[in-house]
Amino acid sequence: MNEVDKPKELTRCFIALSVNEECLKEIIRVQEILSGYKFVGKLIEPENLHLTLKFLGEVSEEKLEKIKLSLAKLKFEEFEGKLGEIGVFNFKGNPKIVQIKIGGKGVFDLQEKIDELLVECGYEKEKKFMSHLTIARLKYVHDKIGFGKYVSGIGVKDIKFKVDRIELIKSELRSPGPVYSVIEEYNCNPAENINNNGNLDL
Repeated sequence: MNEVDKPKELTRCFIALSVNEECLKEIIRVQEILSGYKFVGKLIEPENLHLTLKFLGEVSEEKLEKIKLSLAKLKFEEFEGKLGEIGVFNFKGNPKIVQIKIGGKGVFDLQEKIDELLVECGYEKEKKFMSHLTIARLKYVHDKIGFGKYVSGIGVKDIKFKVDRIELIKSELRSPGPVYSVIEEYNCNPAENINNNGNLDL
């Protein structure tokens, strides 16, 4: 097989923002309480906790470069996000995800800006953006009603965190679970995404 015939390598990626150390400690505390209820599934590892702003899917190297160029134009005002209520997402009546809402109008404004920039890369705007951070993925829960009540009874501290950058993240699916690595960071000020040579720092 020559170079032309070789299948092009695709990168599975998404855009996200991270929370601060104080929020991580609170989420881990909540996960420990959650683990007190019997269910089949897994808690999300601390290093993988994030708020997904847009899932990009598997993209070619060429498309990834276009995405980088688009995100380098992003400009937004620094704002505060905050941990919100805990809840459960169900699929066909079965609990599948335990999540914590991420509040702050700035989150929704930021997501809209990203949506607008990525239209030029062929992406459609999100029909309904759910600002949440997944803390556990579930396979099976015996007592669905009891589990829902247990989760809703877990109090989450109202902790705020600064948002001044986003991350373009690569996701590698492996048997133990996904492994995430940051491809690029983008500051709220586009000027800081430019290197000393005056070029986009990609």
